[in-house]
Amino acid sequence: MTAQPPVRVMVVDDHTLFRRGLIALLGAEGRFEVVGEAGDATQAQRLAAQCAPQVILLDNHLPGVKGVDALPGLRAAAPAARVLMLTMSEDASDLGAALRGGAAGYVLKSAEHDELAQAIERAARGEASISAAMAAKMAEALQPAAAADAAPPGQPLADDALAELSPREREILELIARGDSNKQIARELDIAETTVKIHVQHILRKLNLSSRVQAAVLVASRPRAR
Repeated sequence: MTAQPPVRVMVVDDHTLFRRGLIALLGAEGRFEVVGEAGDATQAQRLAAQCAPQVILLDNHLPGVKGVDALPGLRAAAPAARVLMLTMSEDASDLGAALRGGAAGYVLKSAEHDELAQAIERAARGEASISAAMAAKMAEALQPAAAADAAPPGQPLADDALAELSPREREILELIARGDSNKQIARELDIAETTVKIHVQHILRKLNLSSRVQAAVLVASRPRAR
């Protein structure tokens, strides 16, 4: 079996001690290759274009600018990269701003190393990742935006389209909301991962959604049957 190449990571944080410690921690594993580091948004944009990272770890408190405000510039500089917020902020508004700005996930600096490593790998695969401590705040942070994005003029709300989902699609939607990756869903349902990917595409199309995060928010915001 061919070994997977390491995930190319760039670290953006203005605290030098934390940044260097994180780089050393990631570099000690064969799963990751740190290809760049920056202490502010301007330097980060320049380096992102040069070193072509797969995942950018972005602090939300940078000199002169919030990390969420630096998202558009970073995504423009490295369109193929996925930006994963790594921050101390547990504010739901910061979470919402990050995800609406295109962040691939939101991880707290207090997270265990394994949680961060898994979040990086999931981001590299194109999957969303939210710290467990922030999951309960996700619906609060994104529900208005998700509803707006899911309902273009003349289109029904995504919530109304749930009736169009097949039983299998509903089952997969619940697992997406739980935070499971495609691989985990495939294992749980004993189906091929490629089949899961096709189901996810159908779910997003039927619900007029553009991301797994919005799908998870939709499920989290629905009242549960008593």
